[in-house]
Amino acid sequence: MSQKLRAYLREHPRMIGVLFAMTLLVSQAGTTVANHAGAINGP
Repeated sequence: MSQKLRAYLREHPRMIGVLFAMTLLVSQAGTTVANHAGAINGP
């Protein structure tokens, strides 16, 4: 992690939660897309 990012997060601790929430949302969206892609297989 870069020093600039560490300093920014130290000054803005709420951003840690925001970044975590965004990571979680992107992960869940990817899982949903993967599940739908697998469900379409068939004749």
